Amino acid sequence: MTVTFRTARPLDATAVGEILYRFEQETPWMPKEHSMAEAISFGDRMIGYGWVTVASLTDTGEVVGFVGQDIEELCSLYVLPEYRGRQIGKAMLDRAKSAASHLYLWTFQANTGAQRFYLREGFTEVGRSDGDRNSEGLPDIEYHWHADARAETAETTEPSR
Repeated sequence: MTVTFRTARPLDATAVGEILYRFEQETPWMPKEHSMAEAISFGDRMIGYGWVTVASLTDTGEVVGFVGQDIEELCSLYVLPEYRGRQIGKAMLDRAKSAASHLYLWTFQANTGAQRFYLREGFTEVGRSDGDRNSEGLPDIEYHWHADARAETAETTEPSR
């Protein structure tokens, strides 16, 4: 399986929306607030802003994940459940990191898988909210990543000579 990354096009709004909708519907702790049409509309809006990069299968063109990035804010990063664990999310995050010296994001406190992922990828927790800052009303966590922190870590882990 080979994955290609590219800037999302308007016709990708359906695939992006379907990924968002599936996440909401298939995640037990997530409030069920949006229709498929609303999710597609939201995907279209993010694409229109120029924020979205999609991950698609090279042989079929099927969109299997996407990342939404507004300069330093990582707005979204989703991979279809059947494609998780194949380094697609890491590759999308690495592309986002290569485009910025600092990134920040929010993830829900209930999303322990995302927390593990971002911590493993060098993000640090900087704050929490009780859910008053998001439309779902769910407590969340703010994470930050700094490119210079990665360089400092590499310097401190190199063996001395």
